[in-house]
Amino acid sequence: MTPLSVPQQPEDDPPSPARVNAAEAALTPVIPAQPAAEKARRGRKAEPVSQEAGPCHQAWLVQVRGGISSKGYTLDQLASLTGYSKTRISTLLRGVEYYPSWEITYSVVHVLGLPVWPLRRLWTAGAREAEKNQNWIAERIQAVRPLAPEEPPVAHQAFTETMREPYTAYTRALLQSQRAERIVAETFDLLWLGWEHAVASPDVRRYAWCLLRSRVLLRAHRHDDGRPDLRLAAFSTAAQSRIKDPVARFIEISELADFFDTVGALPQDQLDIVVLRYMCGIKVRDLPTVVGLSPARVHTLDHHARGALEQLNARHHQTRE
Repeated sequence: MTPLSVPQQPEDDPPSPARVNAAEAALTPVIPAQPAAEKARRGRKAEPVSQEAGPCHQAWLVQVRGGISSKGYTLDQLASLTGYSKTRISTLLRGVEYYPSWEITYSVVHVLGLPVWPLRRLWTAGAREAEKNQNWIAERIQAVRPLAPEEPPVAHQAFTETMREPYTAYTRALLQSQRAERIVAETFDLLWLGWEHAVASPDVRRYAWCLLRSRVLLRAHRHDDGRPDLRLAAFSTAAQSRIKDPVARFIEISELADFFDTVGALPQDQLDIVVLRYMCGIKVRDLPTVVGLSPARVHTLDHHARGALEQLNARHHQTRE
């Protein structure tokens, strides 16, 4: 089976606070615990990122805040090192009041020694989410000195080249959106920022897959009960596109929509395998590499997913009758 061809769809709906919080937790870097005395000296715990911030804005803020935690900087120290007031830096780090300029964002990123190019791309995407026009974005970028060349780790480059195609197919299948490439690029930039944490994890592939999935689910259309709504995928299948008779085509699409709606009820790992294998056409032998699970685990998930689909389909038909 070949990857699905996707028609133009409306822009994605804004994410719910619950989904934003879930993805923020998935993105938060693992920071070594500090001694109690050190924690006391550094003052009260930082306030969480605002839920009003867009998904990309939240994502890069989590990375910046993680960098601050790992360095152990206080607001006083950041103010001294960047030249901005504690109030402005606090506003930046909480994602409140307004979308921050690139000048203040860059000043903090530079102090932390984080890769600047991926953060600038994420900042730009966040600015578009915040409905900043291109002139505003360009002016803010031009206000900062030109960036020096910067390349991601070689291993990161090799990984992204391998995973770009299956990641994009999965994203497109779930979202039915032309923004799939942007979301995959966002994932790879976040992976670059957290590369040290990724390579320190039990499996880089699994770390990266969970990161992608969190970014995709933030934008997924959902039912009221939280299940992903995959019914739009019915309009992108090759089977229905070959049917010339309008009535027969409508019937085929209706049946496929029911099937894809059933897929959305599967547990997440099973859903991933079904989407990748049956909607994206990823070969079975390649699935473990894509999702970062053992071949035996993928086989089990596939087996259980097919069994669950049969049961869910049977229940669905009983309900309709």
